[in-house]
Amino acid sequence: MPSDLAALRGEPSYVWRAGQERRLQMIAQWGELAAKGEQARVLIDGCGVGMYASQIGRRYTPHVEAFDIEYDRVVDTRADTPTAVVAVAEAVPYPNDTFDLILSHEVLEHVNDDRAAALEMVRVLRPGGRIVIFAPNRWYPFETHGHYWQGEYHFGNTPLINYLPDALRNRLAPHVRAYTERSIRRLFAGTPTRVVTHQRIYGGYDNIIARLGGAGKVLRAVLQNIEGTPLDTFGLSHLLVIEKVR
Repeated sequence: MPSDLAALRGEPSYVWRAGQERRLQMIAQWGELAAKGEQARVLIDGCGVGMYASQIGRRYTPHVEAFDIEYDRVVDTRADTPTAVVAVAEAVPYPNDTFDLILSHEVLEHVNDDRAAALEMVRVLRPGGRIVIFAPNRWYPFETHGHYWQGEYHFGNTPLINYLPDALRNRLAPHVRAYTERSIRRLFAGTPTRVVTHQRIYGGYDNIIARLGGAGKVLRAVLQNIEGTPLDTFGLSHLLVIEKVR
C-alpha cells in the first residue's frame, strides 16, 4: 500500500533488491567512488528512508551526509546515517565546495523549484566533483507516480499521461514532473558545469520478476540491453552526470 506521502514525495526504496543494486553500481562508477576512496564526501540530496546513504556509507566511504524534507524519513535514515538532517533541496545547509559526490535519486521531480535545487547542488559541490541524477523520463510509457482524477489521487502506473500536451498532462499529474532530455539539462544552464554522461535507463522490474519469474527476467534483460541505443528514448529514468569544472 502507498504511504500517506506517495503523492507529495513519491515512494522511496524500502528494500534492497537487484534494481537498487544496479543503480548503486552506476552511482559508484559515475561518481568515481573507488577512485576517490574512503575520504570522499558524499551528499544524498533527498534521502528517503536512507537506503542509498546506508549502502554508500558501508561500502565506499564513511563521510556521508543526507537530508530530506520529511522528518520521519530522516529519523529512519539516522539509524545508519546519524548525520542526516531535515532540509529542503532549494536551501541546503552546507558550505560552498563541500562534497565530492552528490546523489539526487528521483527527487528533482518533487521539489517546489527544481532550478533552485540544481543551483544548490552545484554550489555545495567541489570543483571536479560530480552530481549523479536519476529523474523520470517524459517518454516512458507510464507515469509511475499515479494521477489525479476528479480531485482524487490514484496511486500506481498510469499509461500515456506523459505523452499528452503539458496543459492536459499537468492536470492529471500536477504533483510530479517528468523531464525531456532538454528540460533536465536546462536546469544547469549557465552554471560552471559540464555533462559527463546523459542516458536513459530502464528499471530493475523486481516486482514483475516476482510475479512472472523467468519471463520477467527475460523482459528485464531485453530492456536493459537496449540502453545506449535509440530505443532508450523510452527508458524509465534519466541518468545525468554533471561535473563541476575547476
